[in-house]
Amino acid sequence: MNFDESNLTDAVIARMEGCESPRFRQIMTSLIRHLHDFAREVELTEEEWFEGIRFLTATGQMCDDKRQEFILLSDTLGLSMLVDAINHRYPAGATDTTVFGPFFVEGAPALPHWANVSEGMPGKPCFVSGTVRDTAGRPVEGAVIDVWQTDGVEGLYDVQKREGGMYGRGRITTDAEGRYAFRTVQPVSYPIPDDGPVGKMLRKMGRHPWRPAHIHTMISHPGHKTLTTHIFVKGDAYLDSDAVFGVKDSLVVDFVDHPPGATPDGGRSEVAFSTARYDFALAPA
Repeated sequence: MNFDESNLTDAVIARMEGCESPRFRQIMTSLIRHLHDFAREVELTEEEWFEGIRFLTATGQMCDDKRQEFILLSDTLGLSMLVDAINHRYPAGATDTTVFGPFFVEGAPALPHWANVSEGMPGKPCFVSGTVRDTAGRPVEGAVIDVWQTDGVEGLYDVQKREGGMYGRGRITTDAEGRYAFRTVQPVSYPIPDDGPVGKMLRKMGRHPWRPAHIHTMISHPGHKTLTTHIFVKGDAYLDSDAVFGVKDSLVVDFVDHPPGATPDGGRSEVAFSTARYDFALAPA
């Protein structure tokens, strides 16, 4: 058979007659059609096609146990947020989800209420508290909240530092009234890693790599859907241009400034600090 622009797509799809997985066949059929339609629509040149191959090769070569360049690529193209939206059609009243990101690490320490997840980290002291409830407003006892964030000056996660060691991470469990509380440093805006192919792509697109200041949270509890989301700092300069499209209005929180003095954990701070409160609502499983 002579394959050309008009019949090649159907011929490739027809070769999957022996595919035993209906779902895999559905996905690959759609992928092939969209890829071929894309190439036809833009009339892709051989030089451009090979440049795309080089780009994907370089993206894979940047990946290691501390960096996932393909997640950054997905994030910056808005695909991560699209998949998140498709997979988290939660009922009204449930807290909005957002991107998971590439910097989560298993094994964060379990901490009591008001423990400092930012021990040794630079930045303005910050006290975060609130509740975890279900969509009916009932407190959820025993919900485990994974927290992770950058420091409060350089905007770096622990996995981005050469010296290693875990910081800016912790697991807090809600009490009988669904309450949680922890101490940290107020997060700052930071650029996603832009020294690789994704950064090069962003610059060529005329885009910046910055994310607004935020704290990651992942909340799990039997009988409820796991919630992965952020708490964003109100007033941040990058809320309207987040490089990964992760901001939702409902997740923007007022971090209130306070002079030195009494702190919410019953102690005192010799320097200015901030407080933030956010109440989460979990969807039923």
